[in-house]
Amino acid sequence: MSDAVLKIGLTGGLGSGKSTVSAHFARLGIEIIDTDAIARELAAPNGLAIPSLRKAFGETVIGKDGGLDRAYMRGLVFADPLARARLEGILHPLIEAEGLRRIKAARSPYVVIDVPLLAETGRWRARCDRICVVDCPRETQIMRAAGRDGHSRQEIEAILAAQASREARLAIADDVIDNSGTLNALHAQADALHDRYLALAAAMPFGGQT
Repeated sequence: MSDAVLKIGLTGGLGSGKSTVSAHFARLGIEIIDTDAIARELAAPNGLAIPSLRKAFGETVIGKDGGLDRAYMRGLVFADPLARARLEGILHPLIEAEGLRRIKAARSPYVVIDVPLLAETGRWRARCDRICVVDCPRETQIMRAAGRDGHSRQEIEAILAAQASREARLAIADDVIDNSGTLNALHAQADALHDRYLALAAAMPFGGQT
């Protein structure tokens, strides 16, 4: 397949269940382009982004293992919007290039592009044929994130404040998975969308293949 394959952008806020949905699509045999995973690879020891990160921010952002000190960088970009912009200016083009390479190499009927900040940035939105948003009430997000990550409510609310609002994510959605219920209900919605995406992929010229 090429990058003409049907591309589904998957997103959701902190604690929404996006990762659970992404894992379910993977179990159904769909290739996942995980932009967060690509970012971690780029910033790992000997990663492609390390020289540029070192040049932009200095040795203080490089950990003892030679990879990005993610905790230090997280604190830096939360406190300094200009530092966030510099970091994104380095990582985003590299993530996009690697993501497109993986899309071209994909062998599943469609691909899911897992982008946590899809609503916040336009880079991937223009690449997607459809956008699927995993949604749940804000209070549910907070409860799930607290139980999973051990953050305080104040920390979680600060993270949510830095993300797009629930309304902004829903405004760009072609498909919505409601994750306010059970895991079985979540999987059933993902299964229904899987069937729909298979049909859409099959209807593309050459069945999405070149």
